[in-house]
Amino acid sequence: MKCERCTRKECSKKTKTDDQENVPIDAPSPVEENEEKGEFRKLADAKVYLSDCLARDSCVTPEEGVQLSQQNAQDFFHVLHLNKKCDASKHRVLVVSVCPQSLPYFAAKFNLCVTDASRRLCGFLKSLGVHYVFDTAIAADFSILESQKEFVRRYRQHSKERRALPMLTSACPGWVRYAERVLGHPVTPHLCTAKSPQQVMGSLVKDYFARQKNLPPEKIFHVVVAPCYDKKLEALGDGFSADLHDARGTDCVLTSGEVAQIMEQSGLPVRDAAVDTLFGDGKEAVVRRHDGAGSDGHLAHVFRHAAKELFGEHVEEIAYRALRNKDFREVTLEKSGEVLLRFAAAYGFRNIQNIILKLKKDKFPYHFVEVLACPRGCLNGRGQAQTEDGHADKALLRQMEGIYSDIPVWAPESSAHVQELYQEWLEGTDSPRAQQVLHTTHQSLEPCADTLDMKW
Repeated sequence: MKCERCTRKECSKKTKTDDQENVPIDAPSPVEENEEKGEFRKLADAKVYLSDCLARDSCVTPEEGVQLSQQNAQDFFHVLHLNKKCDASKHRVLVVSVCPQSLPYFAAKFNLCVTDASRRLCGFLKSLGVHYVFDTAIAADFSILESQKEFVRRYRQHSKERRALPMLTSACPGWVRYAERVLGHPVTPHLCTAKSPQQVMGSLVKDYFARQKNLPPEKIFHVVVAPCYDKKLEALGDGFSADLHDARGTDCVLTSGEVAQIMEQSGLPVRDAAVDTLFGDGKEAVVRRHDGAGSDGHLAHVFRHAAKELFGEHVEEIAYRALRNKDFREVTLEKSGEVLLRFAAAYGFRNIQNIILKLKKDKFPYHFVEVLACPRGCLNGRGQAQTEDGHADKALLRQMEGIYSDIPVWAPESSAHVQELYQEWLEGTDSPRAQQVLHTTHQSLEPCADTLDMKW
C-alpha cells in the first residue's frame, strides 16, 4: 500500500491508480459486522484515508494498514457496547484525553467559549459511557520540562559531541516518522529524546492513574482526541511499553473532526460536565495552554529556560522574526552584539526540507528548531481544519487561532501537580525511572537517496 506522495522510486507493494486515490484503508476489523446494533453501529463508520496522513513520504506497510484501520470509532464503540453487557469480566474503564489544540475546534463548532466547549464535549462523552475525560496539558508540561533539561545538557556538551546540537523537537509524529523512515541517521541523533505529550499521557493514564484506581493497565481503554491523523500512527508506533507492563499507552486516537461527526449523528441529549483531573480531588481541570502559536510551545519555553540557565538572562516576551515565510521564524538571544542563542520554528514540509538541506551541508545556524509537519502548527491538523471537500478551511483556522490565543498560558514549572508527580510517581526529577518513563529512543534507518528531490 503506497501513499500518493510516496518518495520511494520503487515500491514492492501495489501502487494505487488515480481513481483509487481516496480509497480508505479498509482492512477487516476484529469486530464482527453484526455485533453492534443501533447507535453504536451507526456512529462507527469513520475511515482513515491515506491522503490524510502527513507522514506520506514512505510506504504504509500492510500490517500498519490493518492496525490503522482499527484507529477509528468502531473499536471505541465496541468497548462501550461490551461495557453495557452483563459479563463484567469484559468491562473496561474508558478514559478520553483531549489535546488543547482540539478545544478551539469544538469552541468554534459549538459557538461557545473554550471552557464551555470543553464542558460540552466532556458531557457528551460521558453520556456515551466514558468514565473519565482528561486534558493532556499536564502531559505537555512533562514533555516541555524534559526538553528544557535535555537542551541545556546538549548545549554544554556540543563542543565535545558533534551531534549534540542542533536539537530538533520530537513532539510532532508526522515529522518524527519522516525523520526516522526517510532521513535516517544523519538527522535522528538530533531529535529530542523527550516523549511527546501523547506518549506521556499514555503513561500517566495507564500507570499513574491505573495505580490510583487499583486497576491493571489492560483494564483501561485510553482514547486520545487530537487535531491530526498522524497521532494515530504515533499510537501504533509506540508499541507496548515495559513501564506499562506491556500495555499500549494509547489504544485509540480519534480526530476532532471524527468526534464532531459522532456528536452530529448521535442525536443524544447532552448535559455539560466538568473535565476530570488525574488526582481525584473533585476540582474541575482549568483549560490552559503553553506559549506557542498553535503548538505545544516547546520553542518558547525551552528558549526562556536556556537563556536563564545558561546565561542568566530573564526573557519575558519572545520576539519572532519571519524569514522565508510566516511558517519559518527565528528567535535570538543577543548580548553585547554577540548571538548567544539562535532558535527557529519550521512548520510544514517545505520549510523542513530547507532546514534539513542546511543541516546536511553543515551550514546550520540554529541551536534548536521546533519542527511541525502542519503549516501554521497543530491547529491546522488535517483532522479538524478541513472543508468537506478536503481543502484547508482558512476561515475556521483563523477563528481557531483567535480562540486559542485567548486561552490562559501557564508555564510548566508553575504546576504544583507536576512537581508532586515527579516525586511520588517518578521517584525524583532526574531519577532512572523518570528517564525510562519520559524519554524514548529514535530509529536510525538508512536515508533514502532521493530525500531532497521530493516535491510537496
